[in-house]
Amino acid sequence: MSLALDPNDPAALGPSAAPANLIKDSDTANFGADVIEPSMEVPVIVDFWAPWCGPCKQLGPLLEKLVTQAGGLVRMVKINVDENKELAGQLRIQSIPAVFAFKDGQPADGFVGAQTERQIKDFIGRLIGDAKTPLDAALEQAKTAMEEGNIDAAGAIYMDVMRQDPENTEAISGLIRCSVAIGKLEHAQEIIGQLDDKIKAAPEVAAAISALELAEQSGDSSDTADLRQKVEADPTNHQSRFDLAMAYYGAQQNEEALRELLELFRRDRAWDDEAAKKQMLKIFEALGHDHPTTLEIRKELTALLYS
Repeated sequence: MSLALDPNDPAALGPSAAPANLIKDSDTANFGADVIEPSMEVPVIVDFWAPWCGPCKQLGPLLEKLVTQAGGLVRMVKINVDENKELAGQLRIQSIPAVFAFKDGQPADGFVGAQTERQIKDFIGRLIGDAKTPLDAALEQAKTAMEEGNIDAAGAIYMDVMRQDPENTEAISGLIRCSVAIGKLEHAQEIIGQLDDKIKAAPEVAAAISALELAEQSGDSSDTADLRQKVEADPTNHQSRFDLAMAYYGAQQNEEALRELLELFRRDRAWDDEAAKKQMLKIFEALGHDHPTTLEIRKELTALLYS
């Protein structure tokens, strides 16, 4: 998956470059100078590998990528065990890839064998504690900009992150939501069309896709006042109530939308193949499962389901 970035766009310049010499090769003779001494100031990750090791060839580039993205909060040293058997023996390395993290001159954490990108991120996260990588800080800044309604700024930051990490699901989700927020639904669809199934399945991306689908449905809805009158004139008109819910959602009146769908579900659970329930679940996903409105309405929906 790739998203096209305009190299002439200031938003494509990305976060500040990481400090030089974050990643280096070393050996037994220089282990103290390259690992022990620097670890007194910043955690140093040591990757023990060999040219014949298949998993090493997958793990090494992932480590390098994430160490670079950490922007100097950690460093990485690579040790070829075939050329440094004495050192490998001293550290009791029996299989590779083997990764050790040193802090304050001592081993602090480590793992053996292949790891997923998420596992490596968690590993680095344990080493740096509360410190934030440049990408994490940028994502927080983008989220704040979105919450404050500064969609252009948020979109530019998400593009920055995408330049550094094209498969960053939080940035992808943010770009989709930015497009939805300014009504560029076709652009959001273009972004989604470039994603592979694995990225689409990520919770934050799936939630953004749900937000787009809901925006597409609510885009053609009539004015809420007119629909409200239709529902009040005939409370059994399920289609009008459903349309009213979507009009509320399009007007960013999320609780009102969910309450109309909840009432529709209470009146006729099976209407239009359980459309009210399905739409509520989609809105829950779009808002986020920890959103206060989601938690409140989901509780009421559960009570209805088991009443």
